[in-house]
Amino acid sequence: MSKPKSNNTKTISVALTLCLVCSVLVSAAAVGLKPAQVENARLDRNKNILVAAGMFDPASDTNEDVAERFKDFDVEIVDLNKGNYLDDDALKSVGIDDRNAYDASQATKNQALSDDLGANDPASIGRKPKYAKVYVKNDDAGQPELVVLPIQGYGLWGTIYGFLTLESDMNTIKGISFYEHKETPGLGARIEEPEWRATWSGIHSYDENGNVATGVTKAGNPKENWIDGISGATLTSRGVSNMIQFWLGEQGYKPYLDALREQNGKKLDSAEVQASQSPYKKLGQNLNQQQMHPVTELTKATSASHGKEA
Repeated sequence: MSKPKSNNTKTISVALTLCLVCSVLVSAAAVGLKPAQVENARLDRNKNILVAAGMFDPASDTNEDVAERFKDFDVEIVDLNKGNYLDDDALKSVGIDDRNAYDASQATKNQALSDDLGANDPASIGRKPKYAKVYVKNDDAGQPELVVLPIQGYGLWGTIYGFLTLESDMNTIKGISFYEHKETPGLGARIEEPEWRATWSGIHSYDENGNVATGVTKAGNPKENWIDGISGATLTSRGVSNMIQFWLGEQGYKPYLDALREQNGKKLDSAEVQASQSPYKKLGQNLNQQQMHPVTELTKATSASHGKEA
């Protein structure tokens, strides 16, 4: 008795049908989950802004706290070269339709919205956005109480993204947070640890002459007003240092911060501003005296108008 001949056409049809059904299901799931993904990304960003501002404790606070506390912040778009805010008309004139939806990281892919840094690129970001989104918390008198600045720069394995918060003098660092990076777990990834981030609080960004006066030193070599690097994470520490100095410098937020300081009668050489620095910061911070790690990161690498934003 002869065996039935295989029907290649039928087999191919069944396979194509299954592929089509699976594609539809995957696409539907992706579309259905997109709003939740966008909401989670927004929540995570706002949470990190509040962490950098010292207004959120991940150990005890909730997502509801994030939503409520973030209402205190205004969203502003800053012209990094001129240091001024852009109103809605100015935003439209440069091609930004919505201040809340504006993404400075995406703007670096647009030549009209960014500048090529060429060889003058200490943070290794390639292109700098012409306009940055900042988050401002004003006091009852309408003057800036806190300013949260998005920052980014290359670490060991990739770009590190974070937020840096300055107090009302536009000089004293309130806090810092990092929300996206590819650094080595247990080494460079320690930039996320609350203990290391806490060492930034009270540091001054500038000296009395307006020069950037902080960064990250080599681990175990404390320097006045600088942060002690993470032991075994030399390249990550250097990347964070370059990032901080770039964004606080002339290419970054310095024109904006200078303008804010002038508008609000703050001077870097004033006794009030100089006295606001925490005295213990003069001694330098050395997290590594308590937590030494014998493996270096390099060794590891070689072996392996003022809208509110919801």
